[in-house]
This record gives sequence, C-alpha cells and structure tokens, in this order.
Amino acid sequence: MQRAPSRVERGLARLFGDDEPTTFGTGWMAGTGGVFLGVLAVAGTLAFRYPDLLTTAEFRARYPAGLLRALLEVTIGLTFLLGATSMMLRRRKVLGLTALALSLAALVAGGADVAPAATSDVPFTIGLDWFALNVLLTAVVFVPLERAFPLRPAQTTFRFGWATDGMHFLVSHLAVQVLSFLTLLPATALAAVWQPAGLRAAIAGLPFLVQVFGIVLVADFTQYWVHRAFHTVPALWRVHAVHHSSTAMDWLAGSRLHVIDVLATRGLVLVPIFLLGFETRALYAYLVLVAFHAVFVHANVRFRFGWLDHIVTTPRGHHWHHAPAPVDKNFAVHLPVLDRLFGTQHLPGDAWPEAYGIHGDPVPEGYARQLAYPFRPRDAD
Repeated sequence: MQRAPSRVERGLARLFGDDEPTTFGTGWMAGTGGVFLGVLAVAGTLAFRYPDLLTTAEFRARYPAGLLRALLEVTIGLTFLLGATSMMLRRRKVLGLTALALSLAALVAGGADVAPAATSDVPFTIGLDWFALNVLLTAVVFVPLERAFPLRPAQTTFRFGWATDGMHFLVSHLAVQVLSFLTLLPATALAAVWQPAGLRAAIAGLPFLVQVFGIVLVADFTQYWVHRAFHTVPALWRVHAVHHSSTAMDWLAGSRLHVIDVLATRGLVLVPIFLLGFETRALYAYLVLVAFHAVFVHANVRFRFGWLDHIVTTPRGHHWHHAPAPVDKNFAVHLPVLDRLFGTQHLPGDAWPEAYGIHGDPVPEGYARQLAYPFRPRDAD
C-alpha cells in the first residue's frame, strides 16, 4: 500500500486539479508552464529588488545583469501569454488565472526595470537567485528530455512525491549560504592546522583538465566510502533512507536529500580536495559537472550507453542503486570502476529496475516529516 501524499501535494491537487484532459491543446500545459514561469518571474523581480538579501553574495558581481533583466522581461511576457492561452482553452480557469496573477504581481513589484532597494547590511543571504536560475535551467533541459525519451512514458511530471522533492530543492537552494559555510567547515578547519605544502604546489602546477579529472578521482573515491557507510551504519541509513524513499526517478528525484546527508557527504568530500590544493576554477568546473550529472543519472530517460555504463555512471547504473532489490549496489557517483573493485556493481545486461524505493516503504512523505524521520523511534515506522 502506497504511503499518503504530502499535505502540500494534496493542497496543490485540490487547488489546481480537475477532470479535464492534460494533452496538448487543452490548456493544461500552457497553464502549468505559465504558473511555473510566473513563480520564477516573481522570484526574479524580488531578487533584483532586494539583491543584498535575496541573492548569493559570491555570485552577485558575476551576473550579466543586462542579460538577466532581458530574461526576466521575456519570462513575465511568456507567463502572461501562457496564462491567457490556458484561460481560453480550459473550462476551469484556475491555472490561467494564477499565471496571469503572477505576471501582474511581477509587474507591480517592478518587473524587469525594478530598481534595487537601498543597500543595507544583512547577516546572511537567501539564495532566491540560485533557486530560480537552477530550477529554470534544469527544468528547461530535462523536462523536454523526459517527455521525448521517457523510460516510463506513463510517469507524469507531477508524479507522486514531486511536491516533497520540490521542497527539498527549494530549501537547499534558498539556504545555499548556510549550507556552503557548514559544508566547507571541516575542510577549512583541517587546512588551518595542516597542509601538505609540497603536494599542493605540485597539484597547482598541473594543467586545468588534469586537475578537474584529479578532483573527480579524489571526490569519487571519498564519496564511495561515505556513501557506503550511509548504507551500512544503521543510524546513517535512517538519514540516507530519505533519499531512497522516492518511488519514481526523474530530474527532481535527486533533490530528495536530508540536510545531514548533504552536509556530511559534501563536507567530507571537500576535505581532500582542499588539502591537496586544487585550483578554484578546477573545483568550480567539477561542481558544475557534478550538479548536471546528479540530475541526469536520476532522470526518467531511456538512453542506453552500452560499454560506457562500465566507465561512467549513467542513468541505468544509478537507477539500479535506487531499486528495492538488490540492495547496496552501485555506490560510485562518477566512476563505476570503484564498484567493480570493491564488489558492489550490479549491471545486469541491458535491464532496468522495475521499481524504486525501499522495501516496506517506511519513510513518510512531506519535507518536515522527512527531516524528522531519522530521529523517530524505530517502532513508529
């Protein structure tokens, strides 16, 4: 018996759901697309209005402001057009009305020409910019891919659990400053007391691409054992079980991660990278690579890579990691050779798993309930 949807998912279904078809030409795609873009339009307007509070300080000076303002203007316009289209095509008007209301809200807040509010000192920033840009880029790339090349064609974009995964995505991006500080803390603390100066100098002198590949090797070796520990140690597994509780795989499923899982895994992976002295630009290149790859390997796509499955972690290999059986397989994030070396690889022919999740389905839906799950009494499961 499948667990109950989260309160957020039930609320959104009551607000926007109806019995009308959702195929092309019915106004459903226009309406959902308009609401999606409308939320981003409001977020973008607020980020331009209050940059000191709502944008990530490390990225603020690097943004092409003119290009982003033009993108915001286009987004507001598309939100209005999609909302109006949905209004004309759909009997129930709530999707179209919501999109139109969001476009109006963005314009009232200042739109693409909004002037920044007076600069003020704030103790922390909220990564609204980081959230808006990431969700826009990943959705624009992966939603069409999943619709054009689906592994499971019957699985919709708004499948069971999407709202919970969306909340994980939202919170992790809004809290990027705090999470980044806590993630870097182990590495910076250790580097303050010990640094292998000679090795750091040698690595800093390596070509850029060699450094990027070196980071992949070091990070994946470290993360393999951290990941395996989260599956082996019972207390750690209750934390990591949140990630495995999704019963569907798509571009959003990889976001379902408990904050302890995020901090421990990323923090420990960064320790050797910092100590070895890889250049910052090589580290940034790796972070971009791992961000895209993490979404790709969870995606609902049917791409087959043949022999490459044994060289680089692909969706098929990682989907088997999320299967309820066999358990504890395919821990490597990038390099499956680690699983072959340590006896944890499972890649049966060209087969894909038939289902995902955890036997017994013990983890509840809902962001707050999943945060609390590792600390619940065992008999409450």
